[in-house]
Amino acid sequence: MSRIFLVDDETMLLDSLEIILSLNDHEIVGKAHDGVEALEKLSSVSPDLALVDLNMKGMGGIELIGEMKRLYPDVKILVLTTFYDDRNITDAIGRGADGYLLKDSGKDAILGAVRQILGGGAVLDAKVMQRLTALVTGGSPEYGGQSAADGGQTGAEGNRNTDVGKDSFRSGVSSVENAADPLTEREKEICALMVEGLTNRQIADRLYISEGTVKNYISNIYDKTGIHDRVKLTIALRS
Repeated sequence: MSRIFLVDDETMLLDSLEIILSLNDHEIVGKAHDGVEALEKLSSVSPDLALVDLNMKGMGGIELIGEMKRLYPDVKILVLTTFYDDRNITDAIGRGADGYLLKDSGKDAILGAVRQILGGGAVLDAKVMQRLTALVTGGSPEYGGQSAADGGQTGAEGNRNTDVGKDSFRSGVSSVENAADPLTEREKEICALMVEGLTNRQIADRLYISEGTVKNYISNIYDKTGIHDRVKLTIALRS
């Protein structure tokens, strides 16, 4: 049974998530309404995964993700939010989020994302993936996401941070395309399966090899591309 920690400033949502996850073989080891409370409680529990909202009073989700990855690097993080503006997406993934899902995705999508991330996969909402693809290719997303009026930040500071995010993801794409040590055919095959969203176990089953062997291949891919994050690598491979 996996151990899950929930962070959101909406009590009703926390309670709903607790019920949904508890009924599907997940143990809720703690709940918090903001980043400060989360860090206080995380010191006494050992979750496998944390579901984190972004827009909270006090310490928000972006800062919390960075602190969690610094203090508890083995804890997986799934962002669950209503915001999918460029800045929030790039900041959350840039700080180490393992997945990014919108709250309107529904119960089945949330449960599937939790399973996927716990199994070693990466999860990105379709709307989020489209915005990231537009960022790294220099195009415009099909839909605009949330505007500044909905909570995004405008002005020079907001633009600067988003540009940093763009540069980071574009650099990731370049790292894949121009790896000094070219990927082998097997590594390319594993990359393709990662893009499909398969977990390490699913890749192992598909290729009839051990999960440990898959992990070794992925480690080699990380070294060759210089991208040591599954979400960022998946974005770079898809772009």
